[in-house]
Amino acid sequence: MKAIVVADEAAGTAGMTLAERPKPEAAGNDVLVEVHASGFTPGELTWPGTWTDRLGRDRTPSVPGHEMAGVVSALGYGTRGLSAGQRVFGLADWTRDGTLAEYVAIEARNVAPLPGDIDFTVGASLPISGLTAWQGLFVHGRFQVGQSVLVHGAAGGVGSFVTQLAKEAGAHVIGTGRAADRQTALDFGAQEFVDLDNDTLEDVGGVDLVFDVIGGGIQKRSAGLVRTGGMLVTIAGPPEAQVAEGLAVDFVVEADRAQLNEIARRVRDGRLRTNIGKVAPLDDAVAAFNPTERTKGKTIIRVHP
Repeated sequence: MKAIVVADEAAGTAGMTLAERPKPEAAGNDVLVEVHASGFTPGELTWPGTWTDRLGRDRTPSVPGHEMAGVVSALGYGTRGLSAGQRVFGLADWTRDGTLAEYVAIEARNVAPLPGDIDFTVGASLPISGLTAWQGLFVHGRFQVGQSVLVHGAAGGVGSFVTQLAKEAGAHVIGTGRAADRQTALDFGAQEFVDLDNDTLEDVGGVDLVFDVIGGGIQKRSAGLVRTGGMLVTIAGPPEAQVAEGLAVDFVVEADRAQLNEIARRVRDGRLRTNIGKVAPLDDAVAAFNPTERTKGKTIIRVHP
């Protein structure tokens, strides 16, 4: 089968190549999925699981990409709850070959049914951003109706989902980003916007929840805005900032079928919009992930027509 592979950690996305790889087999409790569309997060090329297995052994060349939408091709021994020919979407394990390939073997518990009225391209854009937003807000952030939420990168892949979910759940949402992101963030539901290059972040005042995707100095400044009993939730690694009268937590997103179902339900009824910037075929994936100019939105690879 065709697949994108990486073997040199130092090369980043420039080290991606299109290659022939053996078609995977579905192990116990797995499903083999014919991938129709795949998502990719460049940050995964810095994650240990891309290069080594759970025992720390080298597993290169490896197939990156962990978001997918496709059709179940085969079931592994003992797999229940899904059937061959079923449309699914989900999040592949970090330490196994991923979804930038024609087929992927994935634990059945990591996928959910993809409704027929959601395109595969849209389905592949949902797992990482959607689950990260959901878990950061409702699981780790313990969001409550009426709270104020400061969303960094509100026009980005994760931030746009956080903004929409928080707004729908009854939050007052303050988005941040570059000046060019202002209208996009407002369109996704932010009631206020802070241009981090030209506005003063501290003018926001106190907030109940900060959703941080940046880290560093912005995270430290944001920590000072958290009200008593509030939360700073970050996906930028272990928190460098201390929250005086609240908590700062980091987390790694996990696959969750029930949460995927909730996300799909909101996409179907128009409450949640994805943020896709470019769609490219698998043959052009290397070029798509190495653009010559900045692109907005998530790049999705269409594997099967």
